Amino acid sequence: MVQSVLGSLVLGYRPLWGRLRSMVGIQLFVRGEGSGQVDAAHLLHTLQEIWSASSPPLLLSPQTRQLLCDMLEHAPRGTPWISVPGDWLSDSAIFSRVQAAHQRGLRLVWRGALAHLPEPDIARCFDNSLLTLRPEDAMAALQASPPARPGSPPAPPHGASPVLDGQMYENIASRALMSHCLDEHKALALIGWPQEDVLYSLRHQQIQPAHATLLKLLKAIEAEQSLEQFEHILCEDPLLAYRFMVYTNSASLGLRTGIDSLRRGLVMMGYGSIKRWLSDQLPHASTELDLRPVREAMVLRARLTEHLVESGLQKDLRSEVYLCGLFSQLDDILHEPLGTILHRIPLSERIYDAVVARTGPYAPSLEMACALESDDASTILQLCETHELDREEVNRALLRVLASLEVVRPGH
Repeated sequence: MVQSVLGSLVLGYRPLWGRLRSMVGIQLFVRGEGSGQVDAAHLLHTLQEIWSASSPPLLLSPQTRQLLCDMLEHAPRGTPWISVPGDWLSDSAIFSRVQAAHQRGLRLVWRGALAHLPEPDIARCFDNSLLTLRPEDAMAALQASPPARPGSPPAPPHGASPVLDGQMYENIASRALMSHCLDEHKALALIGWPQEDVLYSLRHQQIQPAHATLLKLLKAIEAEQSLEQFEHILCEDPLLAYRFMVYTNSASLGLRTGIDSLRRGLVMMGYGSIKRWLSDQLPHASTELDLRPVREAMVLRARLTEHLVESGLQKDLRSEVYLCGLFSQLDDILHEPLGTILHRIPLSERIYDAVVARTGPYAPSLEMACALESDDASTILQLCETHELDREEVNRALLRVLASLEVVRPGH
């Protein structure tokens, strides 16, 4: 049996967020382990096999010069975007391959600081750019378009913004700057969401489940869809899933035994009771678009956590693992310690152990799902070694989950 190229790689990812605050693509970090050469052609073929027409667009980010050279040399036309660090272009071997790849029709993305854009003869080799802003660039952008204070007219602009229209930006930490890039300068995508600043700006209001998810679940109940579909929709909103479990375990319902899963809660409550509860939630539901990436990232972590466990696990136990990932960031939303949050519902001790204590049988999957959300190859390798996880299986699980995502494509 030929060994898969996935066994010799370390992968990581970050979502690309578009103007509608929905996922529009995935940045895939790719690094070979050690000094061994990666078969770039085999890798691209493997991605082609796993990806479908409905899978998210990919931005491949090779983490070593050799792997970038191999990709540029062997990638056929139609390959996903490939990012090229701007400061690597001083290497003539890379620059010559960039020129040849561009002539073959490859879609390349220049990655670097806005303050150090490439010369025109280099820039013409690239379809787009992935830019970072220096603090002084960020300040100039915000001064050019200062956010209005509630109840006050917009402040007059001060100078021109350095932000370029239609590009991609990464590591934007400010909510106001995110809006400036996406809304005013029609950025193609943001990589890395300013979650901390978004949640801080909403700290004086109690965050509610998403209006769209509540409505979707109500429509599913009216259409008398299956319990599986109800559970699937509930799992699209971490806060709604948590609130549902708190409610099903409340004294007002008077159930004799604790409800330890979404499925059990759905069965015990029945259609009519669920519909009434959802209708009560609807007037207070959130329509805040900037929270959408926060929820979607939590759901993605949950799906990945579930897929990283051994394949033979029973369905009810897989649901437990999913809840590990789904509830692992509720403290960011509810501003309380995770232990306090999870003790309100009679979850399996295995979930509490994994989420709060980072111990027990589900902890390796949750820790790996968190580590894969970046380009931190050393942590991923360390977790594989500590928990005896097979790197090929980890990478395959990651790619299958990413390929199954439904996204709004850029430009649509």
